[in-house]
Amino acid sequence: MQRSGYTMRIQDGMYLGGEIPVLFAGPCAVESLDTCLEIGEALKILAADLGFLYVFKASFDKANRTSSSSFRGLGMDRALSILSEVGKRLQVPLLTDIHESYQADPVAQVVDVLQIPAYLCRQTDLLLAAAETGKAVKVKRGQFMAPEDMRYAVEKIRGTGNDEVCLTERGFALGYHNLVVDMRALPVMRAFAPVVFDVTHSVQQPGGLGGSSGGQRHFAPYLARAAAAVGVDGFFIETHPKPDMAMSDGPNMVPLHQMESFLRMLKETWEIGRKFEEIQV
Repeated sequence: MQRSGYTMRIQDGMYLGGEIPVLFAGPCAVESLDTCLEIGEALKILAADLGFLYVFKASFDKANRTSSSSFRGLGMDRALSILSEVGKRLQVPLLTDIHESYQADPVAQVVDVLQIPAYLCRQTDLLLAAAETGKAVKVKRGQFMAPEDMRYAVEKIRGTGNDEVCLTERGFALGYHNLVVDMRALPVMRAFAPVVFDVTHSVQQPGGLGGSSGGQRHFAPYLARAAAAVGVDGFFIETHPKPDMAMSDGPNMVPLHQMESFLRMLKETWEIGRKFEEIQV
């Protein structure tokens, strides 16, 4: 199965789907400016040292939390202001999620990549609103979607005249509170658009802790290494200095102090995988 040949422009001179893997990484949510800067600065240095292009990510609103009592965010205005400041200080592109069509335009004024959450990947109005901003659109495969059906999400976005789109693999639901990654999904979706592997949410256990989601971060290296060997164009990783104290998704985050060895492993495996991408049987 051949790659699509498409790339996704993130900003001038930075593309997903080229000769350098892209790292989308940061905390799950915008918790504070200091936390975002601490994480972003460390990741920017690591990415440069290890040969990744880097995009800072953090959600301004966690609209899909299991319980209404869980932390959602600091509010749209404050969180976007923090993201803007991170981008200016660190001179890095930014990614965040949108959940409603009306959010697309104001968020696009701040970030370079709009991310569509997995639960919302079939929402036509949301996809079109994101695409019509002209910004890059990163669509996560729904836990309920066949990988070959993600071509229609890509077609909706490209139908607006915006070709800057990629897909993201994060596992499919198998029973309750469990996700499984089908590595066949990577080449299937890569025939339509560049593909990013979501390391963090592939080891998530949705709703697994009752009122919140659990996670199995100890499996993250295995799945990430497998995806890098199969072939992807980038990696999405959430990290935090103290994951167990993070405001959301702590159980499946990679601790910040382990990111250097984690990324080094990924890059080495990714380079090996690239050598064998053209083999067909």
